Amino acid sequence: MNSTTKNYLAIFLGNPNKSMMDAFNALPEAERMKRMKEGGDAWHAWVEKHKGSIVEMGSPLGKTKRTSKSGVEDTRNNMGAWTVVRAGSHDEAAKMFENHPHFTIFPGECVEIMECLPIPPKV
Repeated sequence: MNSTTKNYLAIFLGNPNKSMMDAFNALPEAERMKRMKEGGDAWHAWVEKHKGSIVEMGSPLGKTKRTSKSGVEDTRNNMGAWTVVRAGSHDEAAKMFENHPHFTIFPGECVEIMECLPIPPKV
């Protein structure tokens, strides 16, 4: 990677109320376990292919709390995992996730990729 590359945050999204998650969970256990292994193997292959561009592997995400002027409350969103990659452009970063096992094997919906912008300087 050269000095013109930037970091991009990838958020893996999936709606637990969607029919594809229901269909995945309705599979016979043996089929579900087979797909879990296949998906895990494909995910690890994706990591190996892009290991030179992965800045932070990230992790799956757990339950969500929201803190606002109203205080702290339980909430839900569609975020399931995250990772940070380094690429020469936004398009290049997005293309890394084409055909990702998150949505080709697992019942995830998509991966959203956004540039990690610098924090503005103190004025």
